Amino acid sequence: MEVSVNPRVPLPERSDVPADVGNTVSGQAGDLWERVFSRENLLVALRRVEANRGAPGADGLRTDELRSWCLGHWEGVRESLDSGTYRPQPVRQVLIPKPDGGERRLGVPAVLDRLIQQAIAQVLVPVFDPGFVPVSYGFRPNKSAHDAVRVARTVIGQGYKWVIEVDLDTFFDRVNHDALMARIARKVKDKRLLRLIRRYLEAGIMADGVKQPTEEGTPQGSPLSPLLSNIMLDDFDQLMWSRGHRFVRYADDIRVFVRSKRAAGRVLDQCTKVLEQDLKLRVNRQKSKSSPASVATLLGYAFFFTASGAKLRVAPKALKRAKARIKQLTSRKWSISMGERITLLNRYIRGWMGYFRLAETPRKFADMDEWFRRRMRQIRWKEWKRGRARVANLRKLGIRPQQAREWGMSSKGYWRVAGSPILQRALPNEHWNTLGLIFLHDAWYRYRTP
Repeated sequence: MEVSVNPRVPLPERSDVPADVGNTVSGQAGDLWERVFSRENLLVALRRVEANRGAPGADGLRTDELRSWCLGHWEGVRESLDSGTYRPQPVRQVLIPKPDGGERRLGVPAVLDRLIQQAIAQVLVPVFDPGFVPVSYGFRPNKSAHDAVRVARTVIGQGYKWVIEVDLDTFFDRVNHDALMARIARKVKDKRLLRLIRRYLEAGIMADGVKQPTEEGTPQGSPLSPLLSNIMLDDFDQLMWSRGHRFVRYADDIRVFVRSKRAAGRVLDQCTKVLEQDLKLRVNRQKSKSSPASVATLLGYAFFFTASGAKLRVAPKALKRAKARIKQLTSRKWSISMGERITLLNRYIRGWMGYFRLAETPRKFADMDEWFRRRMRQIRWKEWKRGRARVANLRKLGIRPQQAREWGMSSKGYWRVAGSPILQRALPNEHWNTLGLIFLHDAWYRYRTP
């Protein structure tokens, strides 16, 4: 289903958002605080934190211990919150390798702070979300990465075949606290809530047992950070929207679509100026670029053209990572039962294809399956180990005795035998289907079929 995109339709002004949404007007500021820490809102937040699980924060308290801990301590926590003396704990730093090299810094808050932040987010999302532009898709109710990708395909199909990719340099680490708090204060008038949010921004990071101050940035990984990132970038969205640009944004992934290379260079300069001068962020000029849609990417997807219009495919880097992961899971050097291996493979393939189900390249998945099946045959060949066992198993699988002896006693390597017609006949697709193994093309077809 194609998505209609018309960014020239005017957005409601901030004053058009109903005043009673979230009780944000100054006369109702106290109500906002009470809504955040109401029993009903806290119970919803508690269930969400428990469901998300996650690692313990700096204090070591686990999510499955939070409920019982609150039963004995929440009254004191609430008193310190109301009096303004509550101090959030520093977040525990975790470094996650990036697919393209380098490390992403994540912050793991203490579970109590996760509960409080989740409660704040549940009340503030209805306050801010109605005013965000429709083409902002990251971390918003009823919006997804797939929506952003579909809109991008539609816009490219309308003739906007030059794509500006804006890369923000470590966005979550560089958010200016004063600039962010000024934007939050446009709708949140409760000074207690504003003070608490700032304390979360300034809570610090615990790295190797040492607390480090945080003078800028918002910890990536906290329940509040997705909303805060959207609030911070909303001014950019509103400006681009008001100028009639075709664009999509998912968190800090920004793509703008124009008709010509010349326009692409001009718009990239405009984006850089707004982000750096107005929002005090830093644009990575080496990674930010304009390119034809046929080589641009968005959220792991890429684009190609046919007679019927713009289509979606898996981006080369994402495809390469998937192949590397399948190669790891099908290593013949990994001693693991076939049943357990298939369970792990199916889990990965379902998840991967669940995300990339929008790709319109069934032939590519079928080609990958040929390679995938060959790797599985290689594993089975090694499992049979000795010549006599291989001969016996080949005969059981319907291979004539002479051919079974010829190949069973062969000194050819694993990969060579795995690609032979004999082993393909002995271990056809039906063999793996019987074992419950899911292949890429089959998973893609299941997701695409209503």
